[in-house]
Amino acid sequence: MEEKDIQTTPSFEDFNFDSALMQSLNVMNFKTPTPIQQQAIPIIQDGRDIIACAQTGTGKTAAFLLPIMDKIRKSPRTHINTLIVVPTRELAIQIDRQLEGFAYFLDLTSIPIYGGKNPGVWGDQQRAIENGTDILIGTPGRLIAHFDFKYAKTDTIENLILDEADRMLDMGFHEDILKIIKKLPNRKQTLMFSATMPPKIRTLAKEILNDPAEVSIAISKPAEGITQQAYMTYDEQKYKLLKRILKDRNDDCIIVFCASKKNTKEIAKNLKASNFPVEAMHSELEQAKREEVIQKFVAKRIKILIATDVLSRGIDIDDIGLVINYDVPRDAEDYIHRIGRTARAASKGEAITFINPKDQHSFYKIEQLMERTVEKLDLPEELGKAPKYEPKKRFSGGGGRGRSYSKTNKSKSGSRKGGNKNYRGKNKSNNKSRSNSSNPQSKANKPQNQQSQKQTSQNNNQGSKGKTNKPINKSNKPNTNKTHKPSNKPKRSPQNRKPKNGPNKTEQK
Repeated sequence: MEEKDIQTTPSFEDFNFDSALMQSLNVMNFKTPTPIQQQAIPIIQDGRDIIACAQTGTGKTAAFLLPIMDKIRKSPRTHINTLIVVPTRELAIQIDRQLEGFAYFLDLTSIPIYGGKNPGVWGDQQRAIENGTDILIGTPGRLIAHFDFKYAKTDTIENLILDEADRMLDMGFHEDILKIIKKLPNRKQTLMFSATMPPKIRTLAKEILNDPAEVSIAISKPAEGITQQAYMTYDEQKYKLLKRILKDRNDDCIIVFCASKKNTKEIAKNLKASNFPVEAMHSELEQAKREEVIQKFVAKRIKILIATDVLSRGIDIDDIGLVINYDVPRDAEDYIHRIGRTARAASKGEAITFINPKDQHSFYKIEQLMERTVEKLDLPEELGKAPKYEPKKRFSGGGGRGRSYSKTNKSKSGSRKGGNKNYRGKNKSNNKSRSNSSNPQSKANKPQNQQSQKQTSQNNNQGSKGKTNKPINKSNKPNTNKTHKPSNKPKRSPQNRKPKNGPNKTEQK
């Protein structure tokens, strides 16, 4: 037809977007669409439902935002047009900011809808919904809370987008998603985007999509630009190793992922005491504080973030040079999302993981998922001897030295002092007491008459020795602590209290 038909390099011009939207893309230097954008945008423009699978960092947010914004721009609208459902407030804010950039020359409005303790936030969200903001981006619980009020008119919604659908199902939002969909019109276009494609995603797709097209790009594989390495460590070696790595990489922006809020806070506190430019990011932080931390990180006023998995999705920063997994994530898919914070937009990045003995099997599953073996680096000599990588061996305890037990040498009940049947190597005593108690022959070598005397003494004098008779005393003790705890506090929920109006600030962007 024209020269455009024979060109080999794809361009955003191919999609015939509105001129104002193209102006925004040019200003943002969007030239060539990514593979997920090339495949998904034409399908969305045709009005079909879609289930799209693409790893983090591939441009999937723009893949659904751009065609939907173009459609809104070219069609008359009177109220809410599009609903985007996401698992976390961080992702809602990220999408809203990206949408704000695309809509710079367009007359479009949007607002992120998420929970929080600030009553003013609820009021701003309420007014935006009442006024008919073009695009709502929200978490399931908060959307349901608003949709239960009469001011939430959802009958004009034409487009429903589920982003990070796999994550939402992992977080238990399946019923909430269905509850939201029941409040929407039957005639709508539904777009489902996910980083992985487990069976539960297929099941949800059958429930809510109508004859969907399917697009899959690089399922469950990290970006090619990520160099992956790992250290075998005991728990007591991790912090020293972390400090050594951070000292050598003081020019990079770094995210350190931990398994718990406690670890996150303690590590950040200790690094601050050592004058590292660091902040913690976890679910206990208020939203205002989270945004402040992210802004400092983007502006490079701090170079290191210590975070839980709340940050593994929902942050889009191009120049993160290193991701450190202080703890191996529980799920193999979470590993992909964590290290996907680096090497974005076809750049290079590194990922380093600390593996203690009890996490070896989990890391082996990650390697199987990626179909590759991650290089294991030698631990620096000054940190001591490292554990061997034996992923098919089962470990228990906290990953410290001497905490591995096999089925054949695991202590039987009664073989330890006090007969503690629940002992699993969690004794926090010193190494000396650990090594003495781990000798299976220490009691077996006692003369038989000594054991008989001890047994007779126990039968005749119950309660004379506290350690051996504790269980008996506990069982005979009446339960006085669990009797009739009155609870006079009424249950509270957004449904049984009136929405509060917050400060008079604009809801449209």
